[in-house]
Amino acid sequence: EVQLMESGGGLVQAGGSLRLSCAASGFTFDDYAIGWFRQAPGKEREGVSCINSIDGSTYYAESVKGRFTISTDNTKNTVYLQMNSLKPEDTAVYYCAADRRPALMIAGIHHGYRHLEVWGQGTLVTVSS
Repeated sequence: EVQLMESGGGLVQAGGSLRLSCAASGFTFDDYAIGWFRQAPGKEREGVSCINSIDGSTYYAESVKGRFTISTDNTKNTVYLQMNSLKPEDTAVYYCAADRRPALMIAGIHHGYRHLEVWGQGTLVTVSS
């Protein structure tokens, strides 16, 4: 069964850091683009960042540039999202997604495209002020 499992969420004070993990089972990341999305209460899901496992290219939403870093460890079939300088407005459920079509993943990050192949169940990040 193809699955993504997020972990690493929790409660952190503003200015703090968290590292989220997204582990794949049932498939390998080698041919996929992997993205992180988030959904705050009462808001639509928005793109955060993505990485193309084929060429290592990365993309970030403007709201997280300079604070978040996406990386991948293909040997562990895991993608990470290092989140620094967290703000209360970063509070959300964070989801990872995978798709073999990098263009659609980029569209998901920047333009709200949501019909991606695989989604995880999400992990909650709460940033207190």
